[in-house]
Amino acid sequence: DEVSSQGYAWGYIGSCVPFVASLGLILGADAIGISGTVAMMIAFFINAAWWVVVTLPLLRNYQQKYYVEAGGTDVRGIFSRLGKVFAEIRDDKKVLWFLAAFFFYIDGVYTIIEMATSYGKDVGISDTSLLMALLLTQVVAFPCAILFGKLTQRFAASKLISVCIGAYFVVAVYALWLDAAWKFWMMATFVGVFQGAIQALSRSYYAKIIPKEKSTEYFGIFDIFGKGASFMGTMLMGITTQLFDTSRAGVAAIAAMFVVGFICFQMQRRCMEGETSQSGAMGGAAGFAKE
Repeated sequence: DEVSSQGYAWGYIGSCVPFVASLGLILGADAIGISGTVAMMIAFFINAAWWVVVTLPLLRNYQQKYYVEAGGTDVRGIFSRLGKVFAEIRDDKKVLWFLAAFFFYIDGVYTIIEMATSYGKDVGISDTSLLMALLLTQVVAFPCAILFGKLTQRFAASKLISVCIGAYFVVAVYALWLDAAWKFWMMATFVGVFQGAIQALSRSYYAKIIPKEKSTEYFGIFDIFGKGASFMGTMLMGITTQLFDTSRAGVAAIAAMFVVGFICFQMQRRCMEGETSQSGAMGGAAGFAKE
């Protein structure tokens, strides 16, 4: 939990470096004497260069413990392994319920991240306020992600994830009454508190309930659920906005996703508790038999 939280925390604060550089270029384009288009092109180059630089330590120093040998990487072998993993997940209710929960609640999280500026502009927030609020979210996410990682020493990660899902539901409901810049700033701060935490703890929680020797396949599926959720959320928000002719309808749909995600996650927790009590009963019976 702490390793995952540290990773997201430093990722968020690190991303402020190219963000601030790009922001300075775009907002100060006239003062520098360049057009907004040129400033945007330079900003994209800065971010591309940043990706290359921060990838180098990973390529040089990271060693993966659990992976599939190169001999089984043909297309048929890949799909065969994935089919077996999907069959295992179907029978493993704790993993299945978690992935269902993750799909819905991370859908809401990613959609809020991706659509915040569009929604803010729709309710009359200026571009400068929107960009500065996004920067504030990154800064707030840094210490809060670390804090939630520390809190796992006192509270179960499952309880903290439940708190984060509930908090995001409150954010979505609050966004329905968004009509001023200061309200958007408050929402950005609140999102920052839980954004890194829910991503980091979801990753570490998943790592604890899957077989580590199959982490490559299982995390591949985890990533598919995350990316698929990102696409579905923005599409749902767009469709509902068009149908009801207001972006608030789209936000209401996102709030509903957190409700579904929360219910699925509670089902997952029940599966975990059931397995724990069952294994405890079996262990007690084995000890009694031995005596």
